[in-house]
Amino acid sequence: MAFVLDASACASWAFADEDHPAATKALLLASSEAMHVPLLWWFEIRNILVVNERRKRLTEAETHRFLRRMDRLTILVDDSPVEAVVIQLARLHRLTVYDSSYLELALRLHLPLASLDKQLVAAATLEGVRLIG
Repeated sequence: MAFVLDASACASWAFADEDHPAATKALLLASSEAMHVPLLWWFEIRNILVVNERRKRLTEAETHRFLRRMDRLTILVDDSPVEAVVIQLARLHRLTVYDSSYLELALRLHLPLASLDKQLVAAATLEGVRLIG
């Protein structure tokens, strides 16, 4: 079953000390299923990695290895959000536009969402989006 992957769930895969049941389930699914992400995801993941290099949680080599592992997965980048829906969801659920882009994608594609963001998970639940984990 394909699903929408948000940056919070994906980023946890980069850190040995961050274990979460939803992220673990998403990672297991990722080995055999396609993941859909908004274009924003590409920037978010790389920013998280670089910021954590600065914090000495990751080395450049670890970042490189993580990104190469991500390259082996089927990650489908969506670059055509429905603007009105993204903004409506952000207003309705008091989400950032960034987070509402993941919710809009899950709603538009009728796919479950993998996220560790509590506010996004709550909004997805209210919108009837299935959750991974």
